[in-house]
Amino acid sequence: QVQLVESGGGLVQAGGSLRLSCAASGRTFSGYVVAWFRQAPGKEREFVAGISRFVGTTYYPDSVKGRFTISRDNAKNTLYLQMNSLKPEDTAVYYCAARARVDSLVKTTAKEYDYWGQGTQVTVSS
Repeated sequence: QVQLVESGGGLVQAGGSLRLSCAASGRTFSGYVVAWFRQAPGKEREFVAGISRFVGTTYYPDSVKGRFTISRDNAKNTLYLQMNSLKPEDTAVYYCAARARVDSLVKTTAKEYDYWGQGTQVTVSS
């Protein structure tokens, strides 16, 4: 198993930036596909970014492409999400997630992930 703890959320004005971190403990972090999701009130959990295990291939939906950057530091067991040009519609609780399936693919649906952090609130004011 792996335990995940997010940090770095907060209140920011539109156009600003935030950097989220997700510290992992437990089993070897490098063995997991990891991703960021977000969930706004009344909405389903939404894929924001994902990164493969070793090569570090990244995936983004169109809604954040060019504004958000996911990265991982396997030596530090940490996942990051750099968020730039933030918009009010980016307001949500952000979660990091880890996937331990044998196919080692980055998936965009929440049910494909096995471990979750507790979430960190990001609020973007207009």
